[in-house]
Amino acid sequence: MMRKLAAEFIGTAWLVLGGCGAAVLAAAFPALGIGFVGVALAFGLTVLTMAFAIGHVSGCHLNPAVSVGLWAGGRFPAGDLPGYIIAQVAGGIAGAAILYLIASGHAGFDVHAGFASNGYGEHSPGGYGMAAALACEVVMTFAFLFVILGSTHGRAPAGFAPIAIGLCLTLIHLISIPVTNTSVNPARSTAPALFAGGWALEQLWLFWVAPILGAALAGFVYRWLSPDEPKPADVTGR
Repeated sequence: MMRKLAAEFIGTAWLVLGGCGAAVLAAAFPALGIGFVGVALAFGLTVLTMAFAIGHVSGCHLNPAVSVGLWAGGRFPAGDLPGYIIAQVAGGIAGAAILYLIASGHAGFDVHAGFASNGYGEHSPGGYGMAAALACEVVMTFAFLFVILGSTHGRAPAGFAPIAIGLCLTLIHLISIPVTNTSVNPARSTAPALFAGGWALEQLWLFWVAPILGAALAGFVYRWLSPDEPKPADVTGR
């Protein structure tokens, strides 16, 4: 279990550093900024690369909502949820701390400007309200877990799950960055919010409630659709 938790810590740190780092450091870089598309791809690549790296160790959840969704889908024991969630949140904070150390080396950096935090209302990139943000996060997380559960099923093509999962997360970001800056992951939301403070912490509740709700719904629905293989997920297909 300690190896699994260490893998989740490292993997979630990489997700936050890679995804939020792309948003903070490269999205609006003068003349050569990567924009929304680049940030979406960065998040997808963090999951894809870590799925191959640690999928055989911990299942590569990197996300409290994923752990809850896999539990709801009959693929993950409830007793392991607290340890996984703590490791994921701690890893996310470590990734955000490394990003802060790098970003603060630039003159004029202001962590309170957002630091890739998730938000709604005036803190939504596109000005979307709370109801829209809630619906978006529930639906996007539902879709994410649905793809995870399907691509890691015993009858799915072996070894391709990381690609499907990484591309799904990329697509989710392409859709929802304008709405909430895309969470679908409470650990990813918590880490930058702790550094940004203020409104980011005040709105953080939504980015715990909505992803976990969407993930749990997906787990129960997929378990109903395909009840023949309730076993721990192995994203590498090994």
